[in-house]
Amino acid sequence: MRWSPFLGIPLVIALISFLFFKIFPLSSLIGSPPPLQPRLFSAEELSFYNGSDPHLPIYLAIVGSVFDVTKGKSHYGAGGGYNHFAGRYVGKLDGRYYDSKGNPTKYLKGVEAKAARGAQLLEKQKDEEAKVPSCNSRWSQDEGSEVWCDDGYPRLVQRPIEIALTGKMSKRCACYKEDELEQAGLEVYEGCDFFAKKCRI
Repeated sequence: MRWSPFLGIPLVIALISFLFFKIFPLSSLIGSPPPLQPRLFSAEELSFYNGSDPHLPIYLAIVGSVFDVTKGKSHYGAGGGYNHFAGRYVGKLDGRYYDSKGNPTKYLKGVEAKAARGAQLLEKQKDEEAKVPSCNSRWSQDEGSEVWCDDGYPRLVQRPIEIALTGKMSKRCACYKEDELEQAGLEVYEGCDFFAKKCRI
């Protein structure tokens, strides 16, 4: 096979182009695009982005903020388990949480304040629970559930902060040492001996 001089021309052009754009990236030649401003949607307008039209993105609104969830089409698209959430976000939704100019309303500020308070309470609960280790647990279809402590005795204890967050009382299993077992609010599992280290539940 003979070498054609015309074959070298495209190779030289490609090499020069590669080096040129390596030295001068395209963004430096045309500038960066301006940042996108969040779009303000009406509820009616947003309802078109619910995944029923395969040519449109899927948007989801949460507390007035609109998100593009198109990548989760199997969940948010038509027939997906979360489809009823779609068609409600990518910007802001004019209504309860944002006014017609896109400014936060008192309702959004209230939600944000409650969320911040909830985060503080969860952190406090986490700190409190770190002082007393949680029980080990396992479940099997044949034997059911079982809790045990490597060091201490399993007890059910209420999580008072949970009431403030959810309005419901919940309990957790924690391991207490023998000299701590008389504390108020500790509950022995039903059918379990007072000094048992392992309980079937």
